[in-house]
Amino acid sequence: MHILLTNDDGIQAVGLRALDQALRDAGHSVEVVAPVSEQSAVGHAVTLTMPLKVKRFQENGFNGMGVNGTPVDCVKLGLTQLLDKAPDLVVSGINSGCNVGVDIIYSGTVSAATEGALMGLPALAVSLDNWNFTDASEQAGWAADFVGRMDWEQLPEQSVLNLNFPNCPLTEAKPLAVCRQTTAAYRDWYVARKDPRGRDYYWLEGEIPKEKVSPDTDRALLWDGHITLTPLRFNFTDSELLPRLEALAVR
Repeated sequence: MHILLTNDDGIQAVGLRALDQALRDAGHSVEVVAPVSEQSAVGHAVTLTMPLKVKRFQENGFNGMGVNGTPVDCVKLGLTQLLDKAPDLVVSGINSGCNVGVDIIYSGTVSAATEGALMGLPALAVSLDNWNFTDASEQAGWAADFVGRMDWEQLPEQSVLNLNFPNCPLTEAKPLAVCRQTTAAYRDWYVARKDPRGRDYYWLEGEIPKEKVSPDTDRALLWDGHITLTPLRFNFTDSELLPRLEALAVR
């Protein structure tokens, strides 16, 4: 397959480099278009008021294009301008930290895959439930094998597959679980601190409360050691509320 690979951790991130190598080792042709700097949690942001520039990264056998923009910028620019031919698949990752539940709204990783889907291509987002991993070669190899055995043509249009690996060696991971996302939201708080000049600043912290997570959802299954796969679609219309809202609003 011909694959457009991107991420939100930046073009020099360990996860992207591992996935690029694994996909190539599996026989796929890969073109990398990824942010020059980290763009975590930027969601589906698109750059409108600044020019986008592209820098070629060629080092240690790696060859890719870095963009001074968001993950969605990278996919848009890659598909419309930078790639000589259309890819068969858009892959985003491997992200540092899982993308489960409401993470899919915040995540630049998932948003990059979503943009590929919105532009008519099958798409895969890949994440690892560890913020500080230094080696993702095993997970990358598993993901590359999955790419090769998945029948992408059978997916509905504008769908994204969201793949997450648990925070353990792959040899200790439990089997793949196809599951729904959790609906539990984060419990957030800010830590107040002082900078070296004595001025206040605030650092966001948060967690998904375990007691609100259903056991058959992505977050719970990841905690339990499973590799998880969730199909996503981005029609936000609340179909159940439609008739009620019409009765309430149209009077």
